[in-house]
Amino acid sequence: MDIRFVAGFAVITTDPAHDKGLFVETLGLPLRPPVSVPDSEYVYSEDVAGARHFGVWPLNEAAQTCFGRATWPDTHPVPQATIEFEVDDVETAAQELVDRGYRLVHAARTEPWQQVVARFQAADGLLVGVCFTPWMHEG
Repeated sequence: MDIRFVAGFAVITTDPAHDKGLFVETLGLPLRPPVSVPDSEYVYSEDVAGARHFGVWPLNEAAQTCFGRATWPDTHPVPQATIEFEVDDVETAAQELVDRGYRLVHAARTEPWQQVVARFQAADGLLVGVCFTPWMHEG
């Protein structure tokens, strides 16, 4: 697998308001809600030095994205964070993971924000994505 770069990292939270307060008000990070996902409590920035994308992702929204429901299933460890690795071919990378014995949370698909991503979990619950993020290749 040829990882190009870390496309993003997000804290996964059960208390979005509290963690938004920590990262925005206390630490002063320039996090904002996404325009493309109305009514989301997710906040992020692509302007934090050293990170292409840093976010605070509510667990219920992560569950909805991964499983199509607002609660994280008991069959999977509850993640505290997610990291996404940029690849050129998400489907091939996802198949390589499956071939090596990893169980995907979901196969490669295009999210509403146009990122192509497949996700799985590390043994400790870390949510890991292999992705292709079009706007990170522009210019």
